[in-house]
Amino acid sequence: MKLALGPLLYYWPRDTVFSFYQAMAETPVDVVYLGEAVCSRRRELRQSDWIDIARLLRDAGKQPVLSTMVLLESTADVAAMHKIVRDEEFLVEANDMGAVHNLAGQRPFVAGPQLNLFNPDALAWMAGLGARRWVMPLEMRQGDLAVLQQHRPAGLETEVFAYGRMPLAFSARCFTARHYNRPKDDCGFACIEHPDGQLLQTREGEGFLVLNGIQTQSARVHNLLQDVPALRALGVDLLRLSPQSQHMAEVIAAFDAARHAAQPDPTALERMRALMPAAPCNGYWHGKPGLDLIEPAHA
Repeated sequence: MKLALGPLLYYWPRDTVFSFYQAMAETPVDVVYLGEAVCSRRRELRQSDWIDIARLLRDAGKQPVLSTMVLLESTADVAAMHKIVRDEEFLVEANDMGAVHNLAGQRPFVAGPQLNLFNPDALAWMAGLGARRWVMPLEMRQGDLAVLQQHRPAGLETEVFAYGRMPLAFSARCFTARHYNRPKDDCGFACIEHPDGQLLQTREGEGFLVLNGIQTQSARVHNLLQDVPALRALGVDLLRLSPQSQHMAEVIAAFDAARHAAQPDPTALERMRALMPAAPCNGYWHGKPGLDLIEPAHA
């Protein structure tokens, strides 16, 4: 089982991004997704910068993958997607059907989690278009994944989002700009002030959602650390860990230990809480509300 570092979903200063990936090159992740997948207005890094980072990671023994954006809203967004898919140096993660259309029959690609592949027919269709790997939709439960694994086309890898705040929705409206009472086209790049997103709380002070520009995320942190044995038993090939601004190397180390452990460590999640920006959850994986935390039977 491999570890994958998902695309950076937040807006960080350019130097911070370079320093982050230089540090990630020293970690035991096997695959690293790169590029802007959320908002086209985030221009701290150009495409050439992402290519430079990809080459740095490749030299460190990682597999770089270039991610396309989920929501394309303009001709400029479409042009940026075309530029990514035309680059044949690295594997591409297609996060919308426009990217899939441009890659289909041309070269292998990764089918991203927002493509919503929920049944064997959809999975077979995507593999026929050239998908080498697919990422399970975040809300899929383990029983449904077990069915898809039984019917998975030969040569298709399965990747599961195993750590991070869950991207729940994308919108044409920028919620961060709205919070600051700014128009979307003159947002002042307010996202950069929130390196792990902007937490919304209920009147009772409980975390509700996280705003990340046009993306809405879960307040709690999806964490399948305790479920690694079940993931391994299902034949999952990769675990995706979503970047956060602090303690990412330690989070990776925790999952690296779990994937190599002969027996699960019942105290691992509790020790990991100090590394997380919010409380853990894993409800979707167990067929429950997403914000629930289901303890394993051995705990």
